[in-house]
Amino acid sequence: MRKLALIYTLVFTGLAGFAQQDAQYTQYMYNTININPAYAGSRGALSIFALHRTQWVGLDGAPVTNAVSVNTPLNNSNLGLGVSIVSDKIGPTHENAFSVDLSYSIPTSENYKLSFGVKGTANLFDLDVSRLNPESQGDRTLTDYNNKFTPNVGAGLYLHSDRGYLGLSVPNFIETDRYDDNEVAIYTEKINYYLIGGYVFDLNYYLKLKPAFFTKVVQGAPLQVDLSANVLYDDKFSLGLAYRWSAAVTAMAGFQISDSMYIGYAYDLATTKLDNYNSGSHEIFFRYEIFKNNKRITTPRFF
Repeated sequence: MRKLALIYTLVFTGLAGFAQQDAQYTQYMYNTININPAYAGSRGALSIFALHRTQWVGLDGAPVTNAVSVNTPLNNSNLGLGVSIVSDKIGPTHENAFSVDLSYSIPTSENYKLSFGVKGTANLFDLDVSRLNPESQGDRTLTDYNNKFTPNVGAGLYLHSDRGYLGLSVPNFIETDRYDDNEVAIYTEKINYYLIGGYVFDLNYYLKLKPAFFTKVVQGAPLQVDLSANVLYDDKFSLGLAYRWSAAVTAMAGFQISDSMYIGYAYDLATTKLDNYNSGSHEIFFRYEIFKNNKRITTPRFF
């Protein structure tokens, strides 16, 4: 049993060493609802979002994330509702998170609103022990860990206008043991704290600039700080660069296909020794929105 515990400890310690707690997103400004429930309904439209991320391509067992979400304001009230599904695969583990978000917004000025949000999540966790390559494939103590259910709750604040945003959130308040062996926790999902912000500046009639920042704090992992800048041309084409502190540099691009459809892509290149073992990370997303009474948000949102 001690040998088995050692195997699991090495596997999950390696995963934690990549600071991979909550799923990693580069284009978080478009996918805010997964980290902050107060975002629900903030765009004033029924917003459908899908994202696929392949991290550290070429590295065996590297994270692969798929996320789908829908959020909308509720009638003419101050309430917003969102639902989302996140599928995250890392090495021998696979976790599916199903979340429901509810927000309430109050005006704080002529242009800004402050939204309060709560999140409820159901997690299903799988461990495929066949990918651990144990010495004895016939060891009966090695069993799959299928659909382990754990609930969680989270909350967030989101100050926003058509020009800028500032958000503080904790999507999961409960630290959860993802695997127990002989009543000993091998891998624990830690609490993640997020602080994000950004603002859109007019450079001229055709060009707009949006600097932004993203900060994630997790106990036992390095502080994550992302700094980015995106330029929007003619309200249709966007290009941007980002730097993840001591981790990666990123190039981003986006295109407003129509008033309702937007597509974006990002490529991350690691700036650590990990770059020697992979060919970068790819992230692509698609957003489709249905605006009430056929109206659209005329100011480019970037978020």
